[in-house]
Amino acid sequence: MFAKSDRLPSKEQALSGRKTQMPVCNQHFIHQHPLQAPFPEGIEVLMVGMGCFWGAEKSYWSLEGVYSTAVGYSAGHTLNPTYPEVCSGQTAHNEVVLIAYDPQKISLEHLLKNFWEGHNPTQGMRQGNDKGTQYRSGIYCTTEAQYQQAQASKLHYQSRLTDKGYEAITTEIIMAEPFYYAEDLHQQYLAKNPAGYCGLGGIIGLEYLIND
Repeated sequence: MFAKSDRLPSKEQALSGRKTQMPVCNQHFIHQHPLQAPFPEGIEVLMVGMGCFWGAEKSYWSLEGVYSTAVGYSAGHTLNPTYPEVCSGQTAHNEVVLIAYDPQKISLEHLLKNFWEGHNPTQGMRQGNDKGTQYRSGIYCTTEAQYQQAQASKLHYQSRLTDKGYEAITTEIIMAEPFYYAEDLHQQYLAKNPAGYCGLGGIIGLEYLIND
């Protein structure tokens, strides 16, 4: 059941899961804002996968204009999966960060810049030493405008990376699928455990490659 693979299982192959939702404390450890919708009027939501969701979430919660963040599982088949199930590779889910943000205070462009420059988007089913389908690079959009801008940003970053000899970006960009909240212990993990593991790392000097 827990044999890892670098291939996503089909819906028929995936674990079935359960109807019971994961219980989660609905208060951000840092902002004290809700982790779950409904969010205040005007708040928009974007989801991203950048490898281990602990470090990915940390890279967003401190950005001005980000109202709340949460970690969870999306872009898979299993209903209400658990962390061990996702790590087994038998759910097709990715470890993702839900970003609730105020577009009047922070632009989607800024959020995408943090995404592309905060990890290595060329590694396929891994991120650094973290290997598995749950560590793939992904952008999960909740509006068509987000989707179009994410696709355009991918082309921009791919052009600069190609010029510098890097491989093709493997990031999946799709409209958002159901988001399942991860267990409480994972929410804002690196704020609760400052010395905790974080394997997140971008391409060294990527910001300079893009802007030179």
